[in-house]
Amino acid sequence: MATRSMPGKADSRQDQFEEIKTRIHGKLVDKLDLSRVGDMKGDALRREIRVVIEHLCDADDALLNRQERERIVDEVLDETFGLGPLELILKDPKVSDILINGPKSIYVEKGGQMQKTDVEFRDGKHLLQIIDRIVSKVGRRVDETCPMVDARLEDGSRVNAIIPPLALDGAAVSIRRFGSNPLKLEDLLNYKAFTPEMVMLLEGCIKARLNCIIAGGTGSGKTTLLNTLSSFIGHSDRIVTIEDAAELQLQQDHVVRLETRPPNIEGNGAVSATDLVKNALRMRPERIIIGECRGGETLDMLQAMNTGHDGSLTTLHANTPRDAIARLETMVMMAGFELPVKAIRQQIAGAVDVLIQANRLQGGPRRVTAITEVVGMEQDTIVLQDIYKFEQKGIGEDGKAYGTFECSGVRPTFMDKLESAGVRLPSSAFRERTMMQA
Repeated sequence: MATRSMPGKADSRQDQFEEIKTRIHGKLVDKLDLSRVGDMKGDALRREIRVVIEHLCDADDALLNRQERERIVDEVLDETFGLGPLELILKDPKVSDILINGPKSIYVEKGGQMQKTDVEFRDGKHLLQIIDRIVSKVGRRVDETCPMVDARLEDGSRVNAIIPPLALDGAAVSIRRFGSNPLKLEDLLNYKAFTPEMVMLLEGCIKARLNCIIAGGTGSGKTTLLNTLSSFIGHSDRIVTIEDAAELQLQQDHVVRLETRPPNIEGNGAVSATDLVKNALRMRPERIIIGECRGGETLDMLQAMNTGHDGSLTTLHANTPRDAIARLETMVMMAGFELPVKAIRQQIAGAVDVLIQANRLQGGPRRVTAITEVVGMEQDTIVLQDIYKFEQKGIGEDGKAYGTFECSGVRPTFMDKLESAGVRLPSSAFRERTMMQA
C-alpha cells in the first residue's frame, strides 16, 4: 500500500509547488515598477528581479527547502523573461528539434535520436501564453481566426505552431533549432556530411555564380547547407534574401533580408514570396536567395536566374534530384499560368546549373547524397548527370546507416565557367573512384 501512495504524494507536492510558483509570480507582477524596469536591460534587470523574487519567497508562508526555493526563483525568472518551461531545453546546445504535442507531452531530438522529456506546461492556457509570447515578438499573431503560424526565436530557430480547434489535443509546436553558433564547413566535414572534393566543387560553383538548388526532405539539413554555401559568396555582392520566417544567417555585409507577411484579422495586407521576389528584382540584387520555394514564386525565381541574377540559391522539398525537377515543374504550374510542359522544362534547364541533394538517413546521420549537373534538354526531357553521390551500404550495430561517397568519373560541362571565374580544380577531382566511407 505504501508504494501505491507514493505517486499520489509526489503529484500532490508538484501541484503545491506549482501553486506557490504561480502565487509568487502574481506577486512579482503586482510589485514590479514598470517605469523603473524599462530603464534596465539584460543581466542587470535579471539580477534585480532575482533579488525581488528571493524576498517574495522569504515572505511567503510556504515551507520550501533550499533546492525548491532555487527552482522557484529560476522558473519564475524564466516565466517572466523567457519561454517558461522551454528555457531548460533551450539551454542544451545538443537539442536540434523540440516537438510539443500538447502541454504535457514534449519531445526533443538529440544526436539524431528522438526522446521524451520530463518538461511540462501547467496546462493548455500556459502553453498558449508562451506561443503568443514567441509570435508577438516577430509581429505575428495566433488565435482562433488564424490558428497556424510560422515565427522564429531570437537565436534564429524556426517555430511552427498550430492551436485548437485545429489541434485536437492542445497546441502543437515544432521548433527547429539553428542556435547562435550555426554549423560551419569544418563541422559538416567532421560529421562526414560530404567529402573535401565535394566541398571544392561546391565552393567553385558558388564563386563562379552558378545557380544552385538544394533539395531534401524535412530535417535533412537543407537550411544548414544553404547557410554554409552562402559563406563562399563574396562580401562585395549585394544579396537579397526572401523567407517565410527569417532563419538564414549570412555572414556578408551587403545583405537585404525580406520576410513574407500573413494577412491581418480582416484578411488583408498579406505579402507573399511572389510579391517579394518581384520587388527584389527592382532592388539591383546580384544574388537572390529564397529560403524555400514552395509555390508560384518558383516561376519568378527561375526567370530571375535566367535574366542575369546568376549565383542565386534556394531550397525545396524532394527526395532525389529527378524528384526535384518534377517538383519544380509542379510549383511553376502553381503560379497560375497555362504554360506548356516543354516551356517549363526549358525554363528549368536554362536556369538551374546544379542540384545538391541532402538526405537524413536512418538513425539520424545527414549526408549530401548527390551533386548533380543539369546538362540541358534532349527533346522534351531534362538531362541530369551525377558528379558525386552517396551509396548506402547498410545499417550499423548502432542503428545508423553507413555507406560510401562515390565519384562517377564524369567531368562537369560547366568546368569552363569555373575556370573563367578563376576556379581551378585538380584533374583527379573527377576520377571515377570511391572517395570516403561514412
